[in-house]
Amino acid sequence: MKRRILVLGAGRSSTHLIEYLIQKQEEWFIHIRIGDASLALANDKAGGALDVEAFQLDANDHAQLVSEVSKSELVISMLPAFMHVTVARICLDLGKHLITPSYVAPEMKALHEEAQSKGLYFLNEMGVDPGIDHMSAMRIIEHLKARGCRIKAFYSLTGGLIAPASDNNPWNYKVTWNPRNIVMSGSGSPAHFRHLSKDKLVPYHRLFSELMEIEIPNYGMFEGYPNRDSMSYEELYGLHGIETLYRGTLRRKGFCKAWDVLVQLGMTDDTRVMNWEGKTMSDFTLVFLPENSKNYLSSLTTPEVLFKLQWLGLWDITPVPISMGSPAQVIQALIEERWALDPQDRDMIAMCHIFEFEENGNSKKLMSFMVNEGVDAKHTAMSATVGLPMALSVPYILNGTWKNKGVLWPLHPEIYHSILNELSTLGVHFIEKEFEINH
Repeated sequence: MKRRILVLGAGRSSTHLIEYLIQKQEEWFIHIRIGDASLALANDKAGGALDVEAFQLDANDHAQLVSEVSKSELVISMLPAFMHVTVARICLDLGKHLITPSYVAPEMKALHEEAQSKGLYFLNEMGVDPGIDHMSAMRIIEHLKARGCRIKAFYSLTGGLIAPASDNNPWNYKVTWNPRNIVMSGSGSPAHFRHLSKDKLVPYHRLFSELMEIEIPNYGMFEGYPNRDSMSYEELYGLHGIETLYRGTLRRKGFCKAWDVLVQLGMTDDTRVMNWEGKTMSDFTLVFLPENSKNYLSSLTTPEVLFKLQWLGLWDITPVPISMGSPAQVIQALIEERWALDPQDRDMIAMCHIFEFEENGNSKKLMSFMVNEGVDAKHTAMSATVGLPMALSVPYILNGTWKNKGVLWPLHPEIYHSILNELSTLGVHFIEKEFEINH
C-alpha cells in the first residue's frame, strides 16, 4: 500500500515541493493529497498526475483537518505559521509525522517530549531562512571546530530578491514572498545582536539606517539590516561566548534608505485603521507630512530616494488602493501592484555567511555564498529553496533513518549533511572562500 503524504497549502512557495514529490512518486511509493482554500490552485499544483488528489481545505475546520491527517502518514504544512501548532497537536494525537518551514514557536517546542516518546518527527525550520541557513552554517561550524579553530565572529544574511535580468525598477526589488511580511519586516521588538562582545539593540525606527555592506561575487554590492533576534543562535549553533553574532536581511544598495523614509513618516504603521474612501495617493501622503511641508521631504532625504518614492506612486492622483485599512495595508496594496512579478520575471535568493576565526595563532576569514535564481514567476528561487529541503526530508522520515526524533531543527549532522549534499545536485550550492586577515 502506498504511503500517504498530506500537503496543507498550495501557495506560491509550494511549487517545487509538490513537483518534486510527484517526480519521486514511484521511487518513494507515495500517494499525495494537496489541500488549499482554492481548489483551482490545488488542482493546478496537482497537475493531473496519477495518485495525486486535490481538495478544498478550510484550515479553520478542525474536523476536516483531523479527517485529512488521520488518512496520512506524513503531513507537510505550508499553512500560515500560526496554524502549525494546531496541525502539530492533531499529528501528535493521531501519531503522524510533520514537516514545516517555519520558526519553532514555544507552543511547538513544548510538544517535544511527547512527540519523541511516540517516535514522531516534527521537523521545523526546514525552508530557506530558516532552514538552509541553519544547515549551511552548522556544516561550516562543525568543520571549523574539528580543525581546532576559535570562532570569533559570525554574520549570516539572506534576502529574497529579484535576479539581475528582471531588475527593472528603481527599488531593485519585487514581491517574491509574503507581501505583508515585507511591509512589517523589523517591526515589533528591537533587533538584538552582539558586536565585539557588546550586546546591541536597534529599535524599529533606526533599523533601516544601521546597515552593513556585503559584496557577493558576480552579483555586486548589497546592504543588510539586522534581524530581530540573533542572540538565540548562540545556543542553537553552539557558539557560546562568541564576540560577534549577527543575522540580517539582504537588500540591494539604496533600498533601505528609501524604505527608511516610509518608516520615519509612519507609513508602515499597522495599529490605526483609517477610511481612505475618495482619497488619492497624494492625499494619503499628505496625511503623514507636517503643515507647510513643501520642502520637508527634500530636507529629509536625497533626490535618488525621492525618485524611488515618486515612482512608487506616493504623489499620484490615483485612488488609494483600499477604502479602509491601516497605513501599512495601503503600502502593502501599493507594492503588490508596483512590485509585482511579471510572468517571465526571475527572482533570486542570496545567502551569505561570514566567519572570523583564529587557527594556530593566525586570524582568518571564511565567506560562504549561495545564489539561486528562479526560472519564472511560478518556478521561483523562493519556491525552490523553501520547498526542496522539505521534499528531500520525506524518505528519511518515512524510513525512520534519522536517529533524533521529536520537535527538531535541522541542526543535527545526520540531517544537514544529507540534505545539503542532495540540494547541491539540484543547483542549490555554496561557494566558499577562505583567507588570512592581515592586521
